[in-house]
Amino acid sequence: MNPSCNLFLIGPTGAGKTSLGRRLAAHYGLPFVDLDQEIERQCGVDVSTVFEIEGEAGFRQRESATLDACSQRAGVLLATGAGAVLDPRNRRQLAERGFVVWLQTSVEQQLERLERDHRRPLLAVPDRRARLQTMAQVREPLYRALADLAVPGEHAGVQAAAEHCATLIDHHWQRTPLAASQQSA
Repeated sequence: MNPSCNLFLIGPTGAGKTSLGRRLAAHYGLPFVDLDQEIERQCGVDVSTVFEIEGEAGFRQRESATLDACSQRAGVLLATGAGAVLDPRNRRQLAERGFVVWLQTSVEQQLERLERDHRRPLLAVPDRRARLQTMAQVREPLYRALADLAVPGEHAGVQAAAEHCATLIDHHWQRTPLAASQQSA
């Protein structure tokens, strides 16, 4: 358990990392950083263009370097990209530098939430369902192993989901010995 001053959100595409992350950052009074948006800011182009020019391997290198820099900050809420967990160094840095929250979602929810979203390069395929299922098979065990807390994606509406997530985080932190000793100090 890592009751850290940093909160890191992981999970599949369409889990709500950016939407919930903004609300959770406001709730906890932390600056919000979206890893993909930070990469876009640094490159001056969107993620799709980075994929187009450098391929997935080039994007993953940029993602790892940006994650390293952003996760070293103190007191930040970082929403990672869905595939950031693929690199063992990224997983190690996330585990060591913050409290990792896995936002869970089903393939059905992803398909519904991403129906009109055509910006994601890895989903630019004829059969999105098959791609999402394949990605889930590879990534879910990584999310599970890395997460300090898993939050089911059952709630309707971003505000209700953010409130539920904050409640689970608060409850989890209160149960950890380090958090309890920090509160009494």
